Amino acid sequence: MTAPLHDTTAEAAPTAPADPAESGATKVEGRSLKQIAWSRLRQDKVALAGGVFVLFLTLVAVFAPLIVNLLGHPPNEFHQDELDPLTNLPQGAWGGVSSEFLFGVEPNKGRDVFSRIVYGARISLLVAFLAAVVAMVLGTLFGVIAGYFGGWVDALISRTMDVLLSFPQLLFIISLVSVLPDDLLGLTGSGVRIAVLVLVIGFFGWPYVGRIVRGQTLSLREREYVEAARSLGGGRRHILFRELLPNLVAPILVYATLMIPTNILTEAALSFLGAGVRPPTASWGGMLRDALETYEHDPMFMVFPGVTIFVTVLAFNLFGDGLRDALDPKGAR
Repeated sequence: MTAPLHDTTAEAAPTAPADPAESGATKVEGRSLKQIAWSRLRQDKVALAGGVFVLFLTLVAVFAPLIVNLLGHPPNEFHQDELDPLTNLPQGAWGGVSSEFLFGVEPNKGRDVFSRIVYGARISLLVAFLAAVVAMVLGTLFGVIAGYFGGWVDALISRTMDVLLSFPQLLFIISLVSVLPDDLLGLTGSGVRIAVLVLVIGFFGWPYVGRIVRGQTLSLREREYVEAARSLGGGRRHILFRELLPNLVAPILVYATLMIPTNILTEAALSFLGAGVRPPTASWGGMLRDALETYEHDPMFMVFPGVTIFVTVLAFNLFGDGLRDALDPKGAR
């Protein structure tokens, strides 16, 4: 009689679960929304290039005096010896470009074009950034109020936005600047013009932001976490500042980056029309206006400020598009 088969499975000792550290398994860690957005933004090389140029231009505007001292001449210093005595045009090719004058000299006056481009970046970015801040603050405030409270409050704010959007902004600024005094609230000369440009551009720009914030608020106020906060006794202030505003940061930030290039173009257009900063303060739009007299004989004086405006606006738009994709990947393109 044969012996029964030995059951090895029944006698086998239970095996302990493998240690993740010993098996070499990687530990999965959660990522915050900021980390996810930065990961998406890093993959967009075009947007990063635009962001790098924006950062570079900001540093140029901040350190303009140091850069001009190292590479140029004072922006309002005349160099008549660099001009042809008969035509008052720059001597040499390409508008007088040389190792001493990197972008050449200005016709008729002989001022350093490079220095005026650098100082013009200060005016353009200052007006664009401050006007964007004014528009963001007003647009966020009124947009949240309209979207959260609704009713007659929403109707009143929405109709006000419609009126401002239909108002001729450029004509209003031109007419306002023409009647302003030279001294206003302690400001003089170009300071008055800059303050007016910032306030007027920001005031007429907030309805664009207000519409976006209002629409987002209408959607967010019906979310579960808002209802939960309301059921737990959260007041209006808590819901507005702790629940709604943190979730509105992304669209506000994206729209701010897209509004700044528009403000740069607006400031350049106003300076071109003579309603911007007062001469001899350097401005890209003012340089284009001055170049109209001599562009047939010296086109380089128009090329440098024109290319600077084009590249700056393009960089802001590319960075803004990339930031929008990083923060809102589901948005339609």
